[in-house]
Amino acid sequence: MLGRGVAEHLAEVPPEEVWSSELRELFLSCELVICNLECCISEGGEPTRRIPGKPFFFRAPPVATESLRAIGVAAVGLANNHALDFETEALLDTLELLERSGIEATGAGTDPEAARRGVIVERAGTRIGLLAVSDHPREYAAGDDEPGIACADLTRGLPSWLTAELGRLREQADQVIAFPHWGPNMNPQTAGWQRRAAAEMIEAGATLLAGHSAHVFHGAGWVGESPLLFDLGDALDDYAVDSRLRNDIGVLALWRPGSADEPLELVGLRLHYCRTDLAYGHDAEWIATRLGDACPRLGSSVERVAEQRFRVTRPSGSAAR
Repeated sequence: MLGRGVAEHLAEVPPEEVWSSELRELFLSCELVICNLECCISEGGEPTRRIPGKPFFFRAPPVATESLRAIGVAAVGLANNHALDFETEALLDTLELLERSGIEATGAGTDPEAARRGVIVERAGTRIGLLAVSDHPREYAAGDDEPGIACADLTRGLPSWLTAELGRLREQADQVIAFPHWGPNMNPQTAGWQRRAAAEMIEAGATLLAGHSAHVFHGAGWVGESPLLFDLGDALDDYAVDSRLRNDIGVLALWRPGSADEPLELVGLRLHYCRTDLAYGHDAEWIATRLGDACPRLGSSVERVAEQRFRVTRPSGSAAR
């Protein structure tokens, strides 16, 4: 989230300084970086009136694209509850600014077909498909000749357009990432409907599921060889901190498809006000405890391999759910 307080911070510091140098180095060691962009990027638009009583409106300045480029972001998901905070003018600006910066976007568009269409990014000879969808708010859904987000009620199963698009991406890409923005804020528990929907997305063609929305990270599960990251928590923001749920801590997922030894690693992040670093000390211990409790419940094993790094594997012979 690069708006509000982060936007004010970007007026005072170079855009790369919202990330620590150590974290930037880690990001840039990756071949491909993707994120959920939970704001619009624009200097225009007005706060939306679509949702009466909406408390938060997030808009980042154009220089925010440089904060993304500073960590090598190649693609973003825009299907979330802040993409239309400053109405269609700002959403269209966001799409244009991302395109100018060489960053692919999925999950929002000028009409339902555009919003629902995934993107394919090629790195090191591998084609990676990305498809973003949000289960809220319905008021932000793209309509006929109406820009908006890809929106679907995932509690009742996948809509036909979602399964079809995952299938299309699987035919054209080597790996496919399903990127849902789902569930309520500040909920540390993975719901049964999320586990069912995740399995359905894998069956439809996804090879990795990476979710977000809760602002607190969940554990990881598996379907066959496909990891299920139900919620990764936050990566950058200016939010008030819940001292019990620790929404000032998130995880970066390092996915190495095809690696039998280290297919998935989680790296602990510590969010300060408008700046993010790796987690150390008590923060890293908190993450270790949380993952140690959450992952086995979802059918995975976790091993601490460094201060803030955790290898996640599917137990041999375990059920694939």
